[in-house]
Amino acid sequence: MTDAGQNGRWTRRRFSMVLPLLGALPWAARAVVADGMAVAAAPQRGRRALLGTQIDIIVDGVDSGTGQRALERAFAEMQRLEALLSRYRADSAVRQIGNAAGKHPVAVPAEVMAVLQSAQRVYRESRGAFDPTIGALAGWRFEPGQHAAPSAAELARELRRVGAEDLRLDARAGTAYLARPGMALDLGGIAKLPILDAGLRALKREGVANALINGGGDVLAMGRLSGRPWRVGVRDPRSPARLLGAIRIDGGGVVASSGDYERGFLRDGRLLHHVLDPKSGWPTTGVHGVTLFARDVEAVNGWGTALMVQGPAGAPAWSAARPGSAVLSAHADGTVWQSAAMRALLVPVAA
Repeated sequence: MTDAGQNGRWTRRRFSMVLPLLGALPWAARAVVADGMAVAAAPQRGRRALLGTQIDIIVDGVDSGTGQRALERAFAEMQRLEALLSRYRADSAVRQIGNAAGKHPVAVPAEVMAVLQSAQRVYRESRGAFDPTIGALAGWRFEPGQHAAPSAAELARELRRVGAEDLRLDARAGTAYLARPGMALDLGGIAKLPILDAGLRALKREGVANALINGGGDVLAMGRLSGRPWRVGVRDPRSPARLLGAIRIDGGGVVASSGDYERGFLRDGRLLHHVLDPKSGWPTTGVHGVTLFARDVEAVNGWGTALMVQGPAGAPAWSAARPGSAVLSAHADGTVWQSAAMRALLVPVAA
């Protein structure tokens, strides 16, 4: 169930289920006049390596000085939160909680508490399909040149340390506690969207009303681009060069994706990938990738991973409980299931 990589990073995707569609939009520089002075008003772009992937930000409708200042503030805020939430940084709050497992509670910043509370909620609602304590499954290695799978004995030992029912949060005291020695957190499947959302809020504080952040295929947007809705293409996982359609984001929204295509390796003809089932400890089967759309992060955060763990029946059941939800689930048998809301959202790419 992990989306986190080694060396303190969330790992770069080979391809993502979603991508912003910007090529057909008016990128030529234009100018407005403010107090008699021409001020560049073209969309501005920033790019930074964060969260183990490439983060791209586009801001529109502000002068170049405001835009550049906003970009720097957004990247700085996301970098700050990455340092708190990475399980591979020795000084991170997540690492400190793991180091104190079975010993004592650890005081955590409010931002970390919020992500942990969200993780607990999704754990309960998914009936354990999403489990933030899967960090104990340390025998798996998916990085190039480091591919490894745990032995049966090692996996059995590690599975005994998995179970979010033993993640104890005290919001009033501001502490988190893993009750059993050897437990460890992995928040990769639920921390990235809040970090990207914090970047979007930083842009807003600097006076930006129109922006898009693309973090390795997870896309958050607000406002519009040059007066038109943002467009995010949804790839066909059976043929990544082809798009199933595009989602228009007008005003604000998030498109989140998860899939078995991100990191993995073949062994004995089987794809072993990074999305692990917390109950078996093995990579999930049955679902190739999941794409979700909502107006806010909390509605979909963590659910891409959970629905992959739940298998082909997961997305229909999740959608039935959330009539306004939009979800697409690409199954290993080559079929693609879409909720009614997703079918209504997807438009032809040329539209």
